[in-house]
Amino acid sequence: MPTGTSSLDVTATGVPRPGGSGRLAGHTVSRVGYGAMQLERLHGDRSAAVALLRRAVDLGIDHIDTAQFYGDGFVNGLIREAIRPEDGVVVVTKIGADPDPDGPLPLRTAQRPEELRASVEDNLRSLGLDQLPVVNLRRLDIGPGIRAEGDQVVDLDDQLAVLTAMRDEGKIGAIGLGSVTLDGLRRALPAGIACVQNAYSLVTRDDEDLVRLCAEEGIAWVPFFPLGGAFPQMPKVTDEPAVRDAAESIGCTPSQAGLAWLLRHAPNVLLIPGTANPVHLEANVAAGAITFDDATLAALDAVPSRSADIRL
Repeated sequence: MPTGTSSLDVTATGVPRPGGSGRLAGHTVSRVGYGAMQLERLHGDRSAAVALLRRAVDLGIDHIDTAQFYGDGFVNGLIREAIRPEDGVVVVTKIGADPDPDGPLPLRTAQRPEELRASVEDNLRSLGLDQLPVVNLRRLDIGPGIRAEGDQVVDLDDQLAVLTAMRDEGKIGAIGLGSVTLDGLRRALPAGIACVQNAYSLVTRDDEDLVRLCAEEGIAWVPFFPLGGAFPQMPKVTDEPAVRDAAESIGCTPSQAGLAWLLRHAPNVLLIPGTANPVHLEANVAAGAITFDDATLAALDAVPSRSADIRL
C-alpha cells in the first residue's frame, strides 16, 4: 500500500477505489460498483462473462448487484465461478420476483412471504453462499416496471417479518428495499435498512426526499437505471443538452457525466451501472474520477426532472 494511503482507500486486492469509498451494510465498498443484469447477454460466451467479472475486480469494483431471476440463475452462476472470497466483494441480491422464462416477461412477481423465503434459498444455492450479505426486497410500489396485483399485494410488515427472521437465522446479512415510497421506508426503518434501490437519475429525481432520509439514516442510496432510458417512455440522461455540453467541456462521454453527477449529488450514492462490454465497464469506472466546476454542476442541477413511474 502506498505511503499515506488508508486501508479504506483500496479494495481487499489493493486497488484504489473508483469514486472513493462508501458504506454498505457495515462494509466499506467502492462507490462505483457493478450491476450484473446485462451479463445475460453473454449467455453464449461464458468465458467472456467470467473475464468481465474478473476485470471488474481488477478495476476496483467490490460491490456487485445480482438476482436469481437474471437469466434464471445464469448470472448468479457466473458470479459464483468468477468471484473469490479473497476479492472482498459484497454481493447484493434482490428478491420480489422469480424467473419466468416462458412468460411474456422473463420474470413474474413473487411478493408473498413464502415466495420471498424461497427466493432467498434459491440465491444462496446458485451463488454457493451460506449467507447473502445484503438482500433487497423489490417492493413494486412505484415504477418503472411490473406491479403487484391480486394476492401479490402484500403488507410490508409481513414481508419484513420473514426477512428479519432469515437475518436472525444467519441466511441474510442485511436487508434493503427497492421501488419503495418515502412512507414505506419510514415504516421499515425499525427493521434496520441497509440500502434503497429506486429508479433515479439526473432526469428522474422524484425521490429527493428519500435520498435525504437515507443520508440522514446512514442508508446507501443505490439508483437503478442511473442513465434513464430503460424503457421507450423514459427520458435519457444522454439526450440532455446540458449533459452533452458538460461532457464536451470536460472531455468525457455523456454517460460518464451522468454517472459522475450522481456521485457528486449525494454522499450516500453507490453506483451499480451494468454492461456486458469491457470497454464500457472501464468507462463507467473512470466516471468515478470526474469532477465538475461550479458552473457546470449548476447547469446539470437545473435539468428538469420527469417521472419514471411507468407500468409494464
